[in-house]
Amino acid sequence: MKRFQGVLLLVLAFMLPAQVVAQDSGLTLPEQADVRIIVDISGSMKETDPENLRRPAVRLLARMLPAGAEAGVWTFGQYVNMLVPHATVDDAWRNTVIERSDQINSVALYTNLGLAMEKAGDDWLSDGTLENTHLILLSDGKVDIPGGEAASREEERRILETLLPSLKAKGATIHTVGLSELADITFLQRLARETGGSFQLAKTAEALNLAFADALNTAVPQEQIPIEGDGFAVDAGVREFTALIFTGGSDAEARSLALSEPDGEPFTANNLPDNVRWAVEPGYDLITVTEPAAGRWRIVGDLGQGSRVTVVSDLRMAVSEVPSEFSEETPFNLEVVFFEESEKIRNRDFLGVMQVSLSITANDGRRGTKVLSGDQPPEDGVYRDTVTRLPAPGRYQIDVVADGGTFSRKFSAMTAFTLPGEEPELAVVSEPLVPDLSERVEPEAPAEPEPVEVPAPVADPEPMPEPEPEQAEAPSEPQPEPVHVPEKGTLWGIPVWAFGAGAALLVVIIGLGLFAWRQKKSIAEAEQAAAAERETLEDLPEEEPEIPVVAAAVSDSEPDETPEPEDIPEMTESLENDEVPETEDDQIPVADDAVNEEPEDDDEFGLEDFDLSEFDDLPDLDESEADDEATDKSEADDTEKDDEDQKK
Repeated sequence: MKRFQGVLLLVLAFMLPAQVVAQDSGLTLPEQADVRIIVDISGSMKETDPENLRRPAVRLLARMLPAGAEAGVWTFGQYVNMLVPHATVDDAWRNTVIERSDQINSVALYTNLGLAMEKAGDDWLSDGTLENTHLILLSDGKVDIPGGEAASREEERRILETLLPSLKAKGATIHTVGLSELADITFLQRLARETGGSFQLAKTAEALNLAFADALNTAVPQEQIPIEGDGFAVDAGVREFTALIFTGGSDAEARSLALSEPDGEPFTANNLPDNVRWAVEPGYDLITVTEPAAGRWRIVGDLGQGSRVTVVSDLRMAVSEVPSEFSEETPFNLEVVFFEESEKIRNRDFLGVMQVSLSITANDGRRGTKVLSGDQPPEDGVYRDTVTRLPAPGRYQIDVVADGGTFSRKFSAMTAFTLPGEEPELAVVSEPLVPDLSERVEPEAPAEPEPVEVPAPVADPEPMPEPEPEQAEAPSEPQPEPVHVPEKGTLWGIPVWAFGAGAALLVVIIGLGLFAWRQKKSIAEAEQAAAAERETLEDLPEEEPEIPVVAAAVSDSEPDETPEPEDIPEMTESLENDEVPETEDDQIPVADDAVNEEPEDDDEFGLEDFDLSEFDDLPDLDESEADDEATDKSEADDTEKDDEDQKK
């Protein structure tokens, strides 16, 4: 990663000089945009968008479109319907979109995409020109019209060879969003590339909010305030700001999100100040504050990937257009200019305290940064740079951040670096990650442990013998803010003393179990020792006088029977003398020990190679079997004694 960053920094450092003395730049404030939203309502959307998440995505666009812009909403299937008339964006128009968005469904039979582009791209809506018109088109399939496959492919050819060149000639820019991999990706990509627009593939419907927000930012670049850590700084020149916070999931009640103004208490969607509007939607919260207090505002809660804060202010930062893709043969020039209302700022005192930086971030989070502002501000007030090439082909995020001490502004755009003869990397949008760890790594190192330690309290109750560390960790780093602090003396709603009592009870139970096990083990060892004692102290003295007599007699007269009769009577005599049937069970482990001692000469195996627990379930002898065995032994003893008498 460090090597990649070094290469990226080297590339940025050797680009064309950031500041040159040149003729006055033609960069001006952008005109009000004309945005036309086209939404697919074909029947296939029942599978790709079963929860109709297109509705909150369209409402997001309506709320984020700048006031004064022109906009309209169309839906299409076999036919095309103007859901919301093309008009100037104001509160009334936004309310109309919000109300009628519930009519977005999945009931149409076909996907007449060409007719939808014709209706929405009609230039009579904008006085015969489409120079500043952006079409944001959403579809999950391919061109499909009545007449079968042949008719559909002919319609697709007409769109690419006739309709698309006509729209391009009039100045229209098409931004396409494909929903799921079932969409005709190649077709939608071509619509965007040939008109200078962007294409994004939303893998699921949950990614539509982020995809639409990025498409709108490409069509109408939004001036932002950088989010640093858990907050952002609002300067006195900001008349209004809108915080788009991606929260993930559709359960709004389960969220814990609050906003805190400078030196104020946090407020939520349920207790709003008079100058705040708060929209809670599946996957995101949108908070608009008019006439905000200057200072640092704090976001209490998790920030999802793609969260941003846009502003309306007299102080504006204009950035030249960033192309959707570029190569070493076709680099792009970057220019940054500041305006106070509509006047370009050339004041050297103002520009002298400004730090302007360019950051380029790869898809995997690796980043390189270059400072565009040198020791002296540019004479014409224009900060310049040329991006010629990058270390590797792929998609990159371009960020321009201006920090003037008391205020800051941010511009973001996406682009792709390509090699000759190669297709650009596909822009795939997934559901926003919550929290967005990539945004927390650099500005705020302590914030990183928060998602790591969230599961730690859950694992603490398992080792119950250590309740005190649980109490010490509960109020620590995972809960630095008052909103996250639960009732005192509780943990997950359960009194802390309950965990202590449970731990003590578990310790007592374990102690009793260990004590019982040790007692049982001691008794077993005592019984084995007693059995061994009976054999060595009682049996052996009786055997000593018999061994030489029997051995001598047997060796002289009956040598064939010497091994077998010798051991059997000795064992049976001890049993008869003791006359304790219970000792049969005790002698079983003694016999096992004798068996285990036999292979001592074999060095290949040891006890550690076996699982002795499998012998714990050996069955006990039945009483009948024990009686039969005792009878057989008695008869054998009588026979042995008769033989000995005869020999004597």
